[in-house]
Amino acid sequence: MKRSRSITFRLTLFFSTASTVVLIVIGYWIGAAVEAHFEEQDLHEFEGKLALVRHTLSRAHSAEDLDAAARRLDDALVGHHGLSIAVVRPDRSPLFASPDAALLAPLLEKQTGFDASGSSKPMVWSQDGQVYRGVVATAADIPGAPHFTVALALNIGHHLEFLAAFRKSLWLAIAIGTLLTALLGWIAARRGLAPVRDMARVARGTSASHLKNRLPLDILPAELIELAVAFNEMFARLEDSFRRLSDFSSDLAHELRTPISNLMTQTQVALTKARSADEYREVLYSNLEEYDRLARMIGDMLFLAKADNGLIVPHSEPIDLAEEVRQLFEFYEALSEEQGVRLALVGEAAVQGDRLMLRRALGNLLSNALRHTPRNGTIQVRIDRPLPGKIRLRIENPGETIPPEHLPRLFDRFYRADASRHRSHEGAGLGLAITRSIVEAHGGTIAVASANGLTRFEMAFPAVTPQ
Repeated sequence: MKRSRSITFRLTLFFSTASTVVLIVIGYWIGAAVEAHFEEQDLHEFEGKLALVRHTLSRAHSAEDLDAAARRLDDALVGHHGLSIAVVRPDRSPLFASPDAALLAPLLEKQTGFDASGSSKPMVWSQDGQVYRGVVATAADIPGAPHFTVALALNIGHHLEFLAAFRKSLWLAIAIGTLLTALLGWIAARRGLAPVRDMARVARGTSASHLKNRLPLDILPAELIELAVAFNEMFARLEDSFRRLSDFSSDLAHELRTPISNLMTQTQVALTKARSADEYREVLYSNLEEYDRLARMIGDMLFLAKADNGLIVPHSEPIDLAEEVRQLFEFYEALSEEQGVRLALVGEAAVQGDRLMLRRALGNLLSNALRHTPRNGTIQVRIDRPLPGKIRLRIENPGETIPPEHLPRLFDRFYRADASRHRSHEGAGLGLAITRSIVEAHGGTIAVASANGLTRFEMAFPAVTPQ
């Protein structure tokens, strides 16, 4: 299987790519700015020399003055190395030309229109292995004299050499900067992802025997707090699930051991000596009770296993809750009269569900209430509609208050709030767990509250939608 790139690699690649693009853009901008600076510097020098030429020519009013102006220009331009200048008449005959004015021929040949200041656009050309930048401009008009044109050029070879060296150094600096940003990006990504590696280390160290590991929230960056909280909550759920599973395994072994031990003991006693047919029959009847207990326990466990995996699909039909409660009252009537407990029903409503499963859930709750209601007490069943679309059924019975720490676990398998209450005829402690599974399979909820000598189980179901 192809291994995907690590987050560190991706972050480093993204960071270095972005930095490289930024550095290249900055490099091009700096190079263009330096080149524009040199061009502006050359144009500034052209403007100065053009102003000198125009000023000198503006003082000439005759042919003799033009000859004198040419001599003054020659004197004024002494020492300006690399500068070429020529002042020509309309017929291209020179009025003044510097010693290297011949190189200005391409500039004069490609002369274009002039702007408002009387100058053409700068032109760059090569000649005899040298590179020049030049402009052509108009000179001042002399009354009675022809119109003059001035051509100026500068050798920009030293500028180009400087720019080439500058660009080489600049791109070398950009290359080094790119490598440094890649290295720093890798270091930053590694350090930034250190909390993720810590989380992975904690996850690897978690096992069935080490479920107390938690991620420290105070040292994590804000972006990982939510993920760390989710991890800690998951670890807490795992710890609670393993604890419940361990308790369940222990309780299951204990519950199975009792009937099996009874069967073995009774069978061993029966085999110690020859017995009559009636005695063997009595032993078989006793064993049959234990087998029945085991069968009910196994059936309950299979039901809960299906509920845990969402395999319980209730048959759907309208059910009159009040009628089901009244039938259960009739079933438990003899037991309630024997214990001196009264049964009362208030309200009525209908729900959609499986009749046998709901009767089993209600029967478990009534049976549980009968076991813990003192003589002359009353078990009250109330059915009402607390909210539109909701049906609520409450079963209340007086008796010993259940401590608050036991209430959240009453629906756990094999859990009993008071171990001293456990008697063999009370079952295996799966009734409330089965009741919760049935209620949840019908889209409902169940809760329990106990205070001031009154215990109340409350179930809520969706109401039947009128057809």
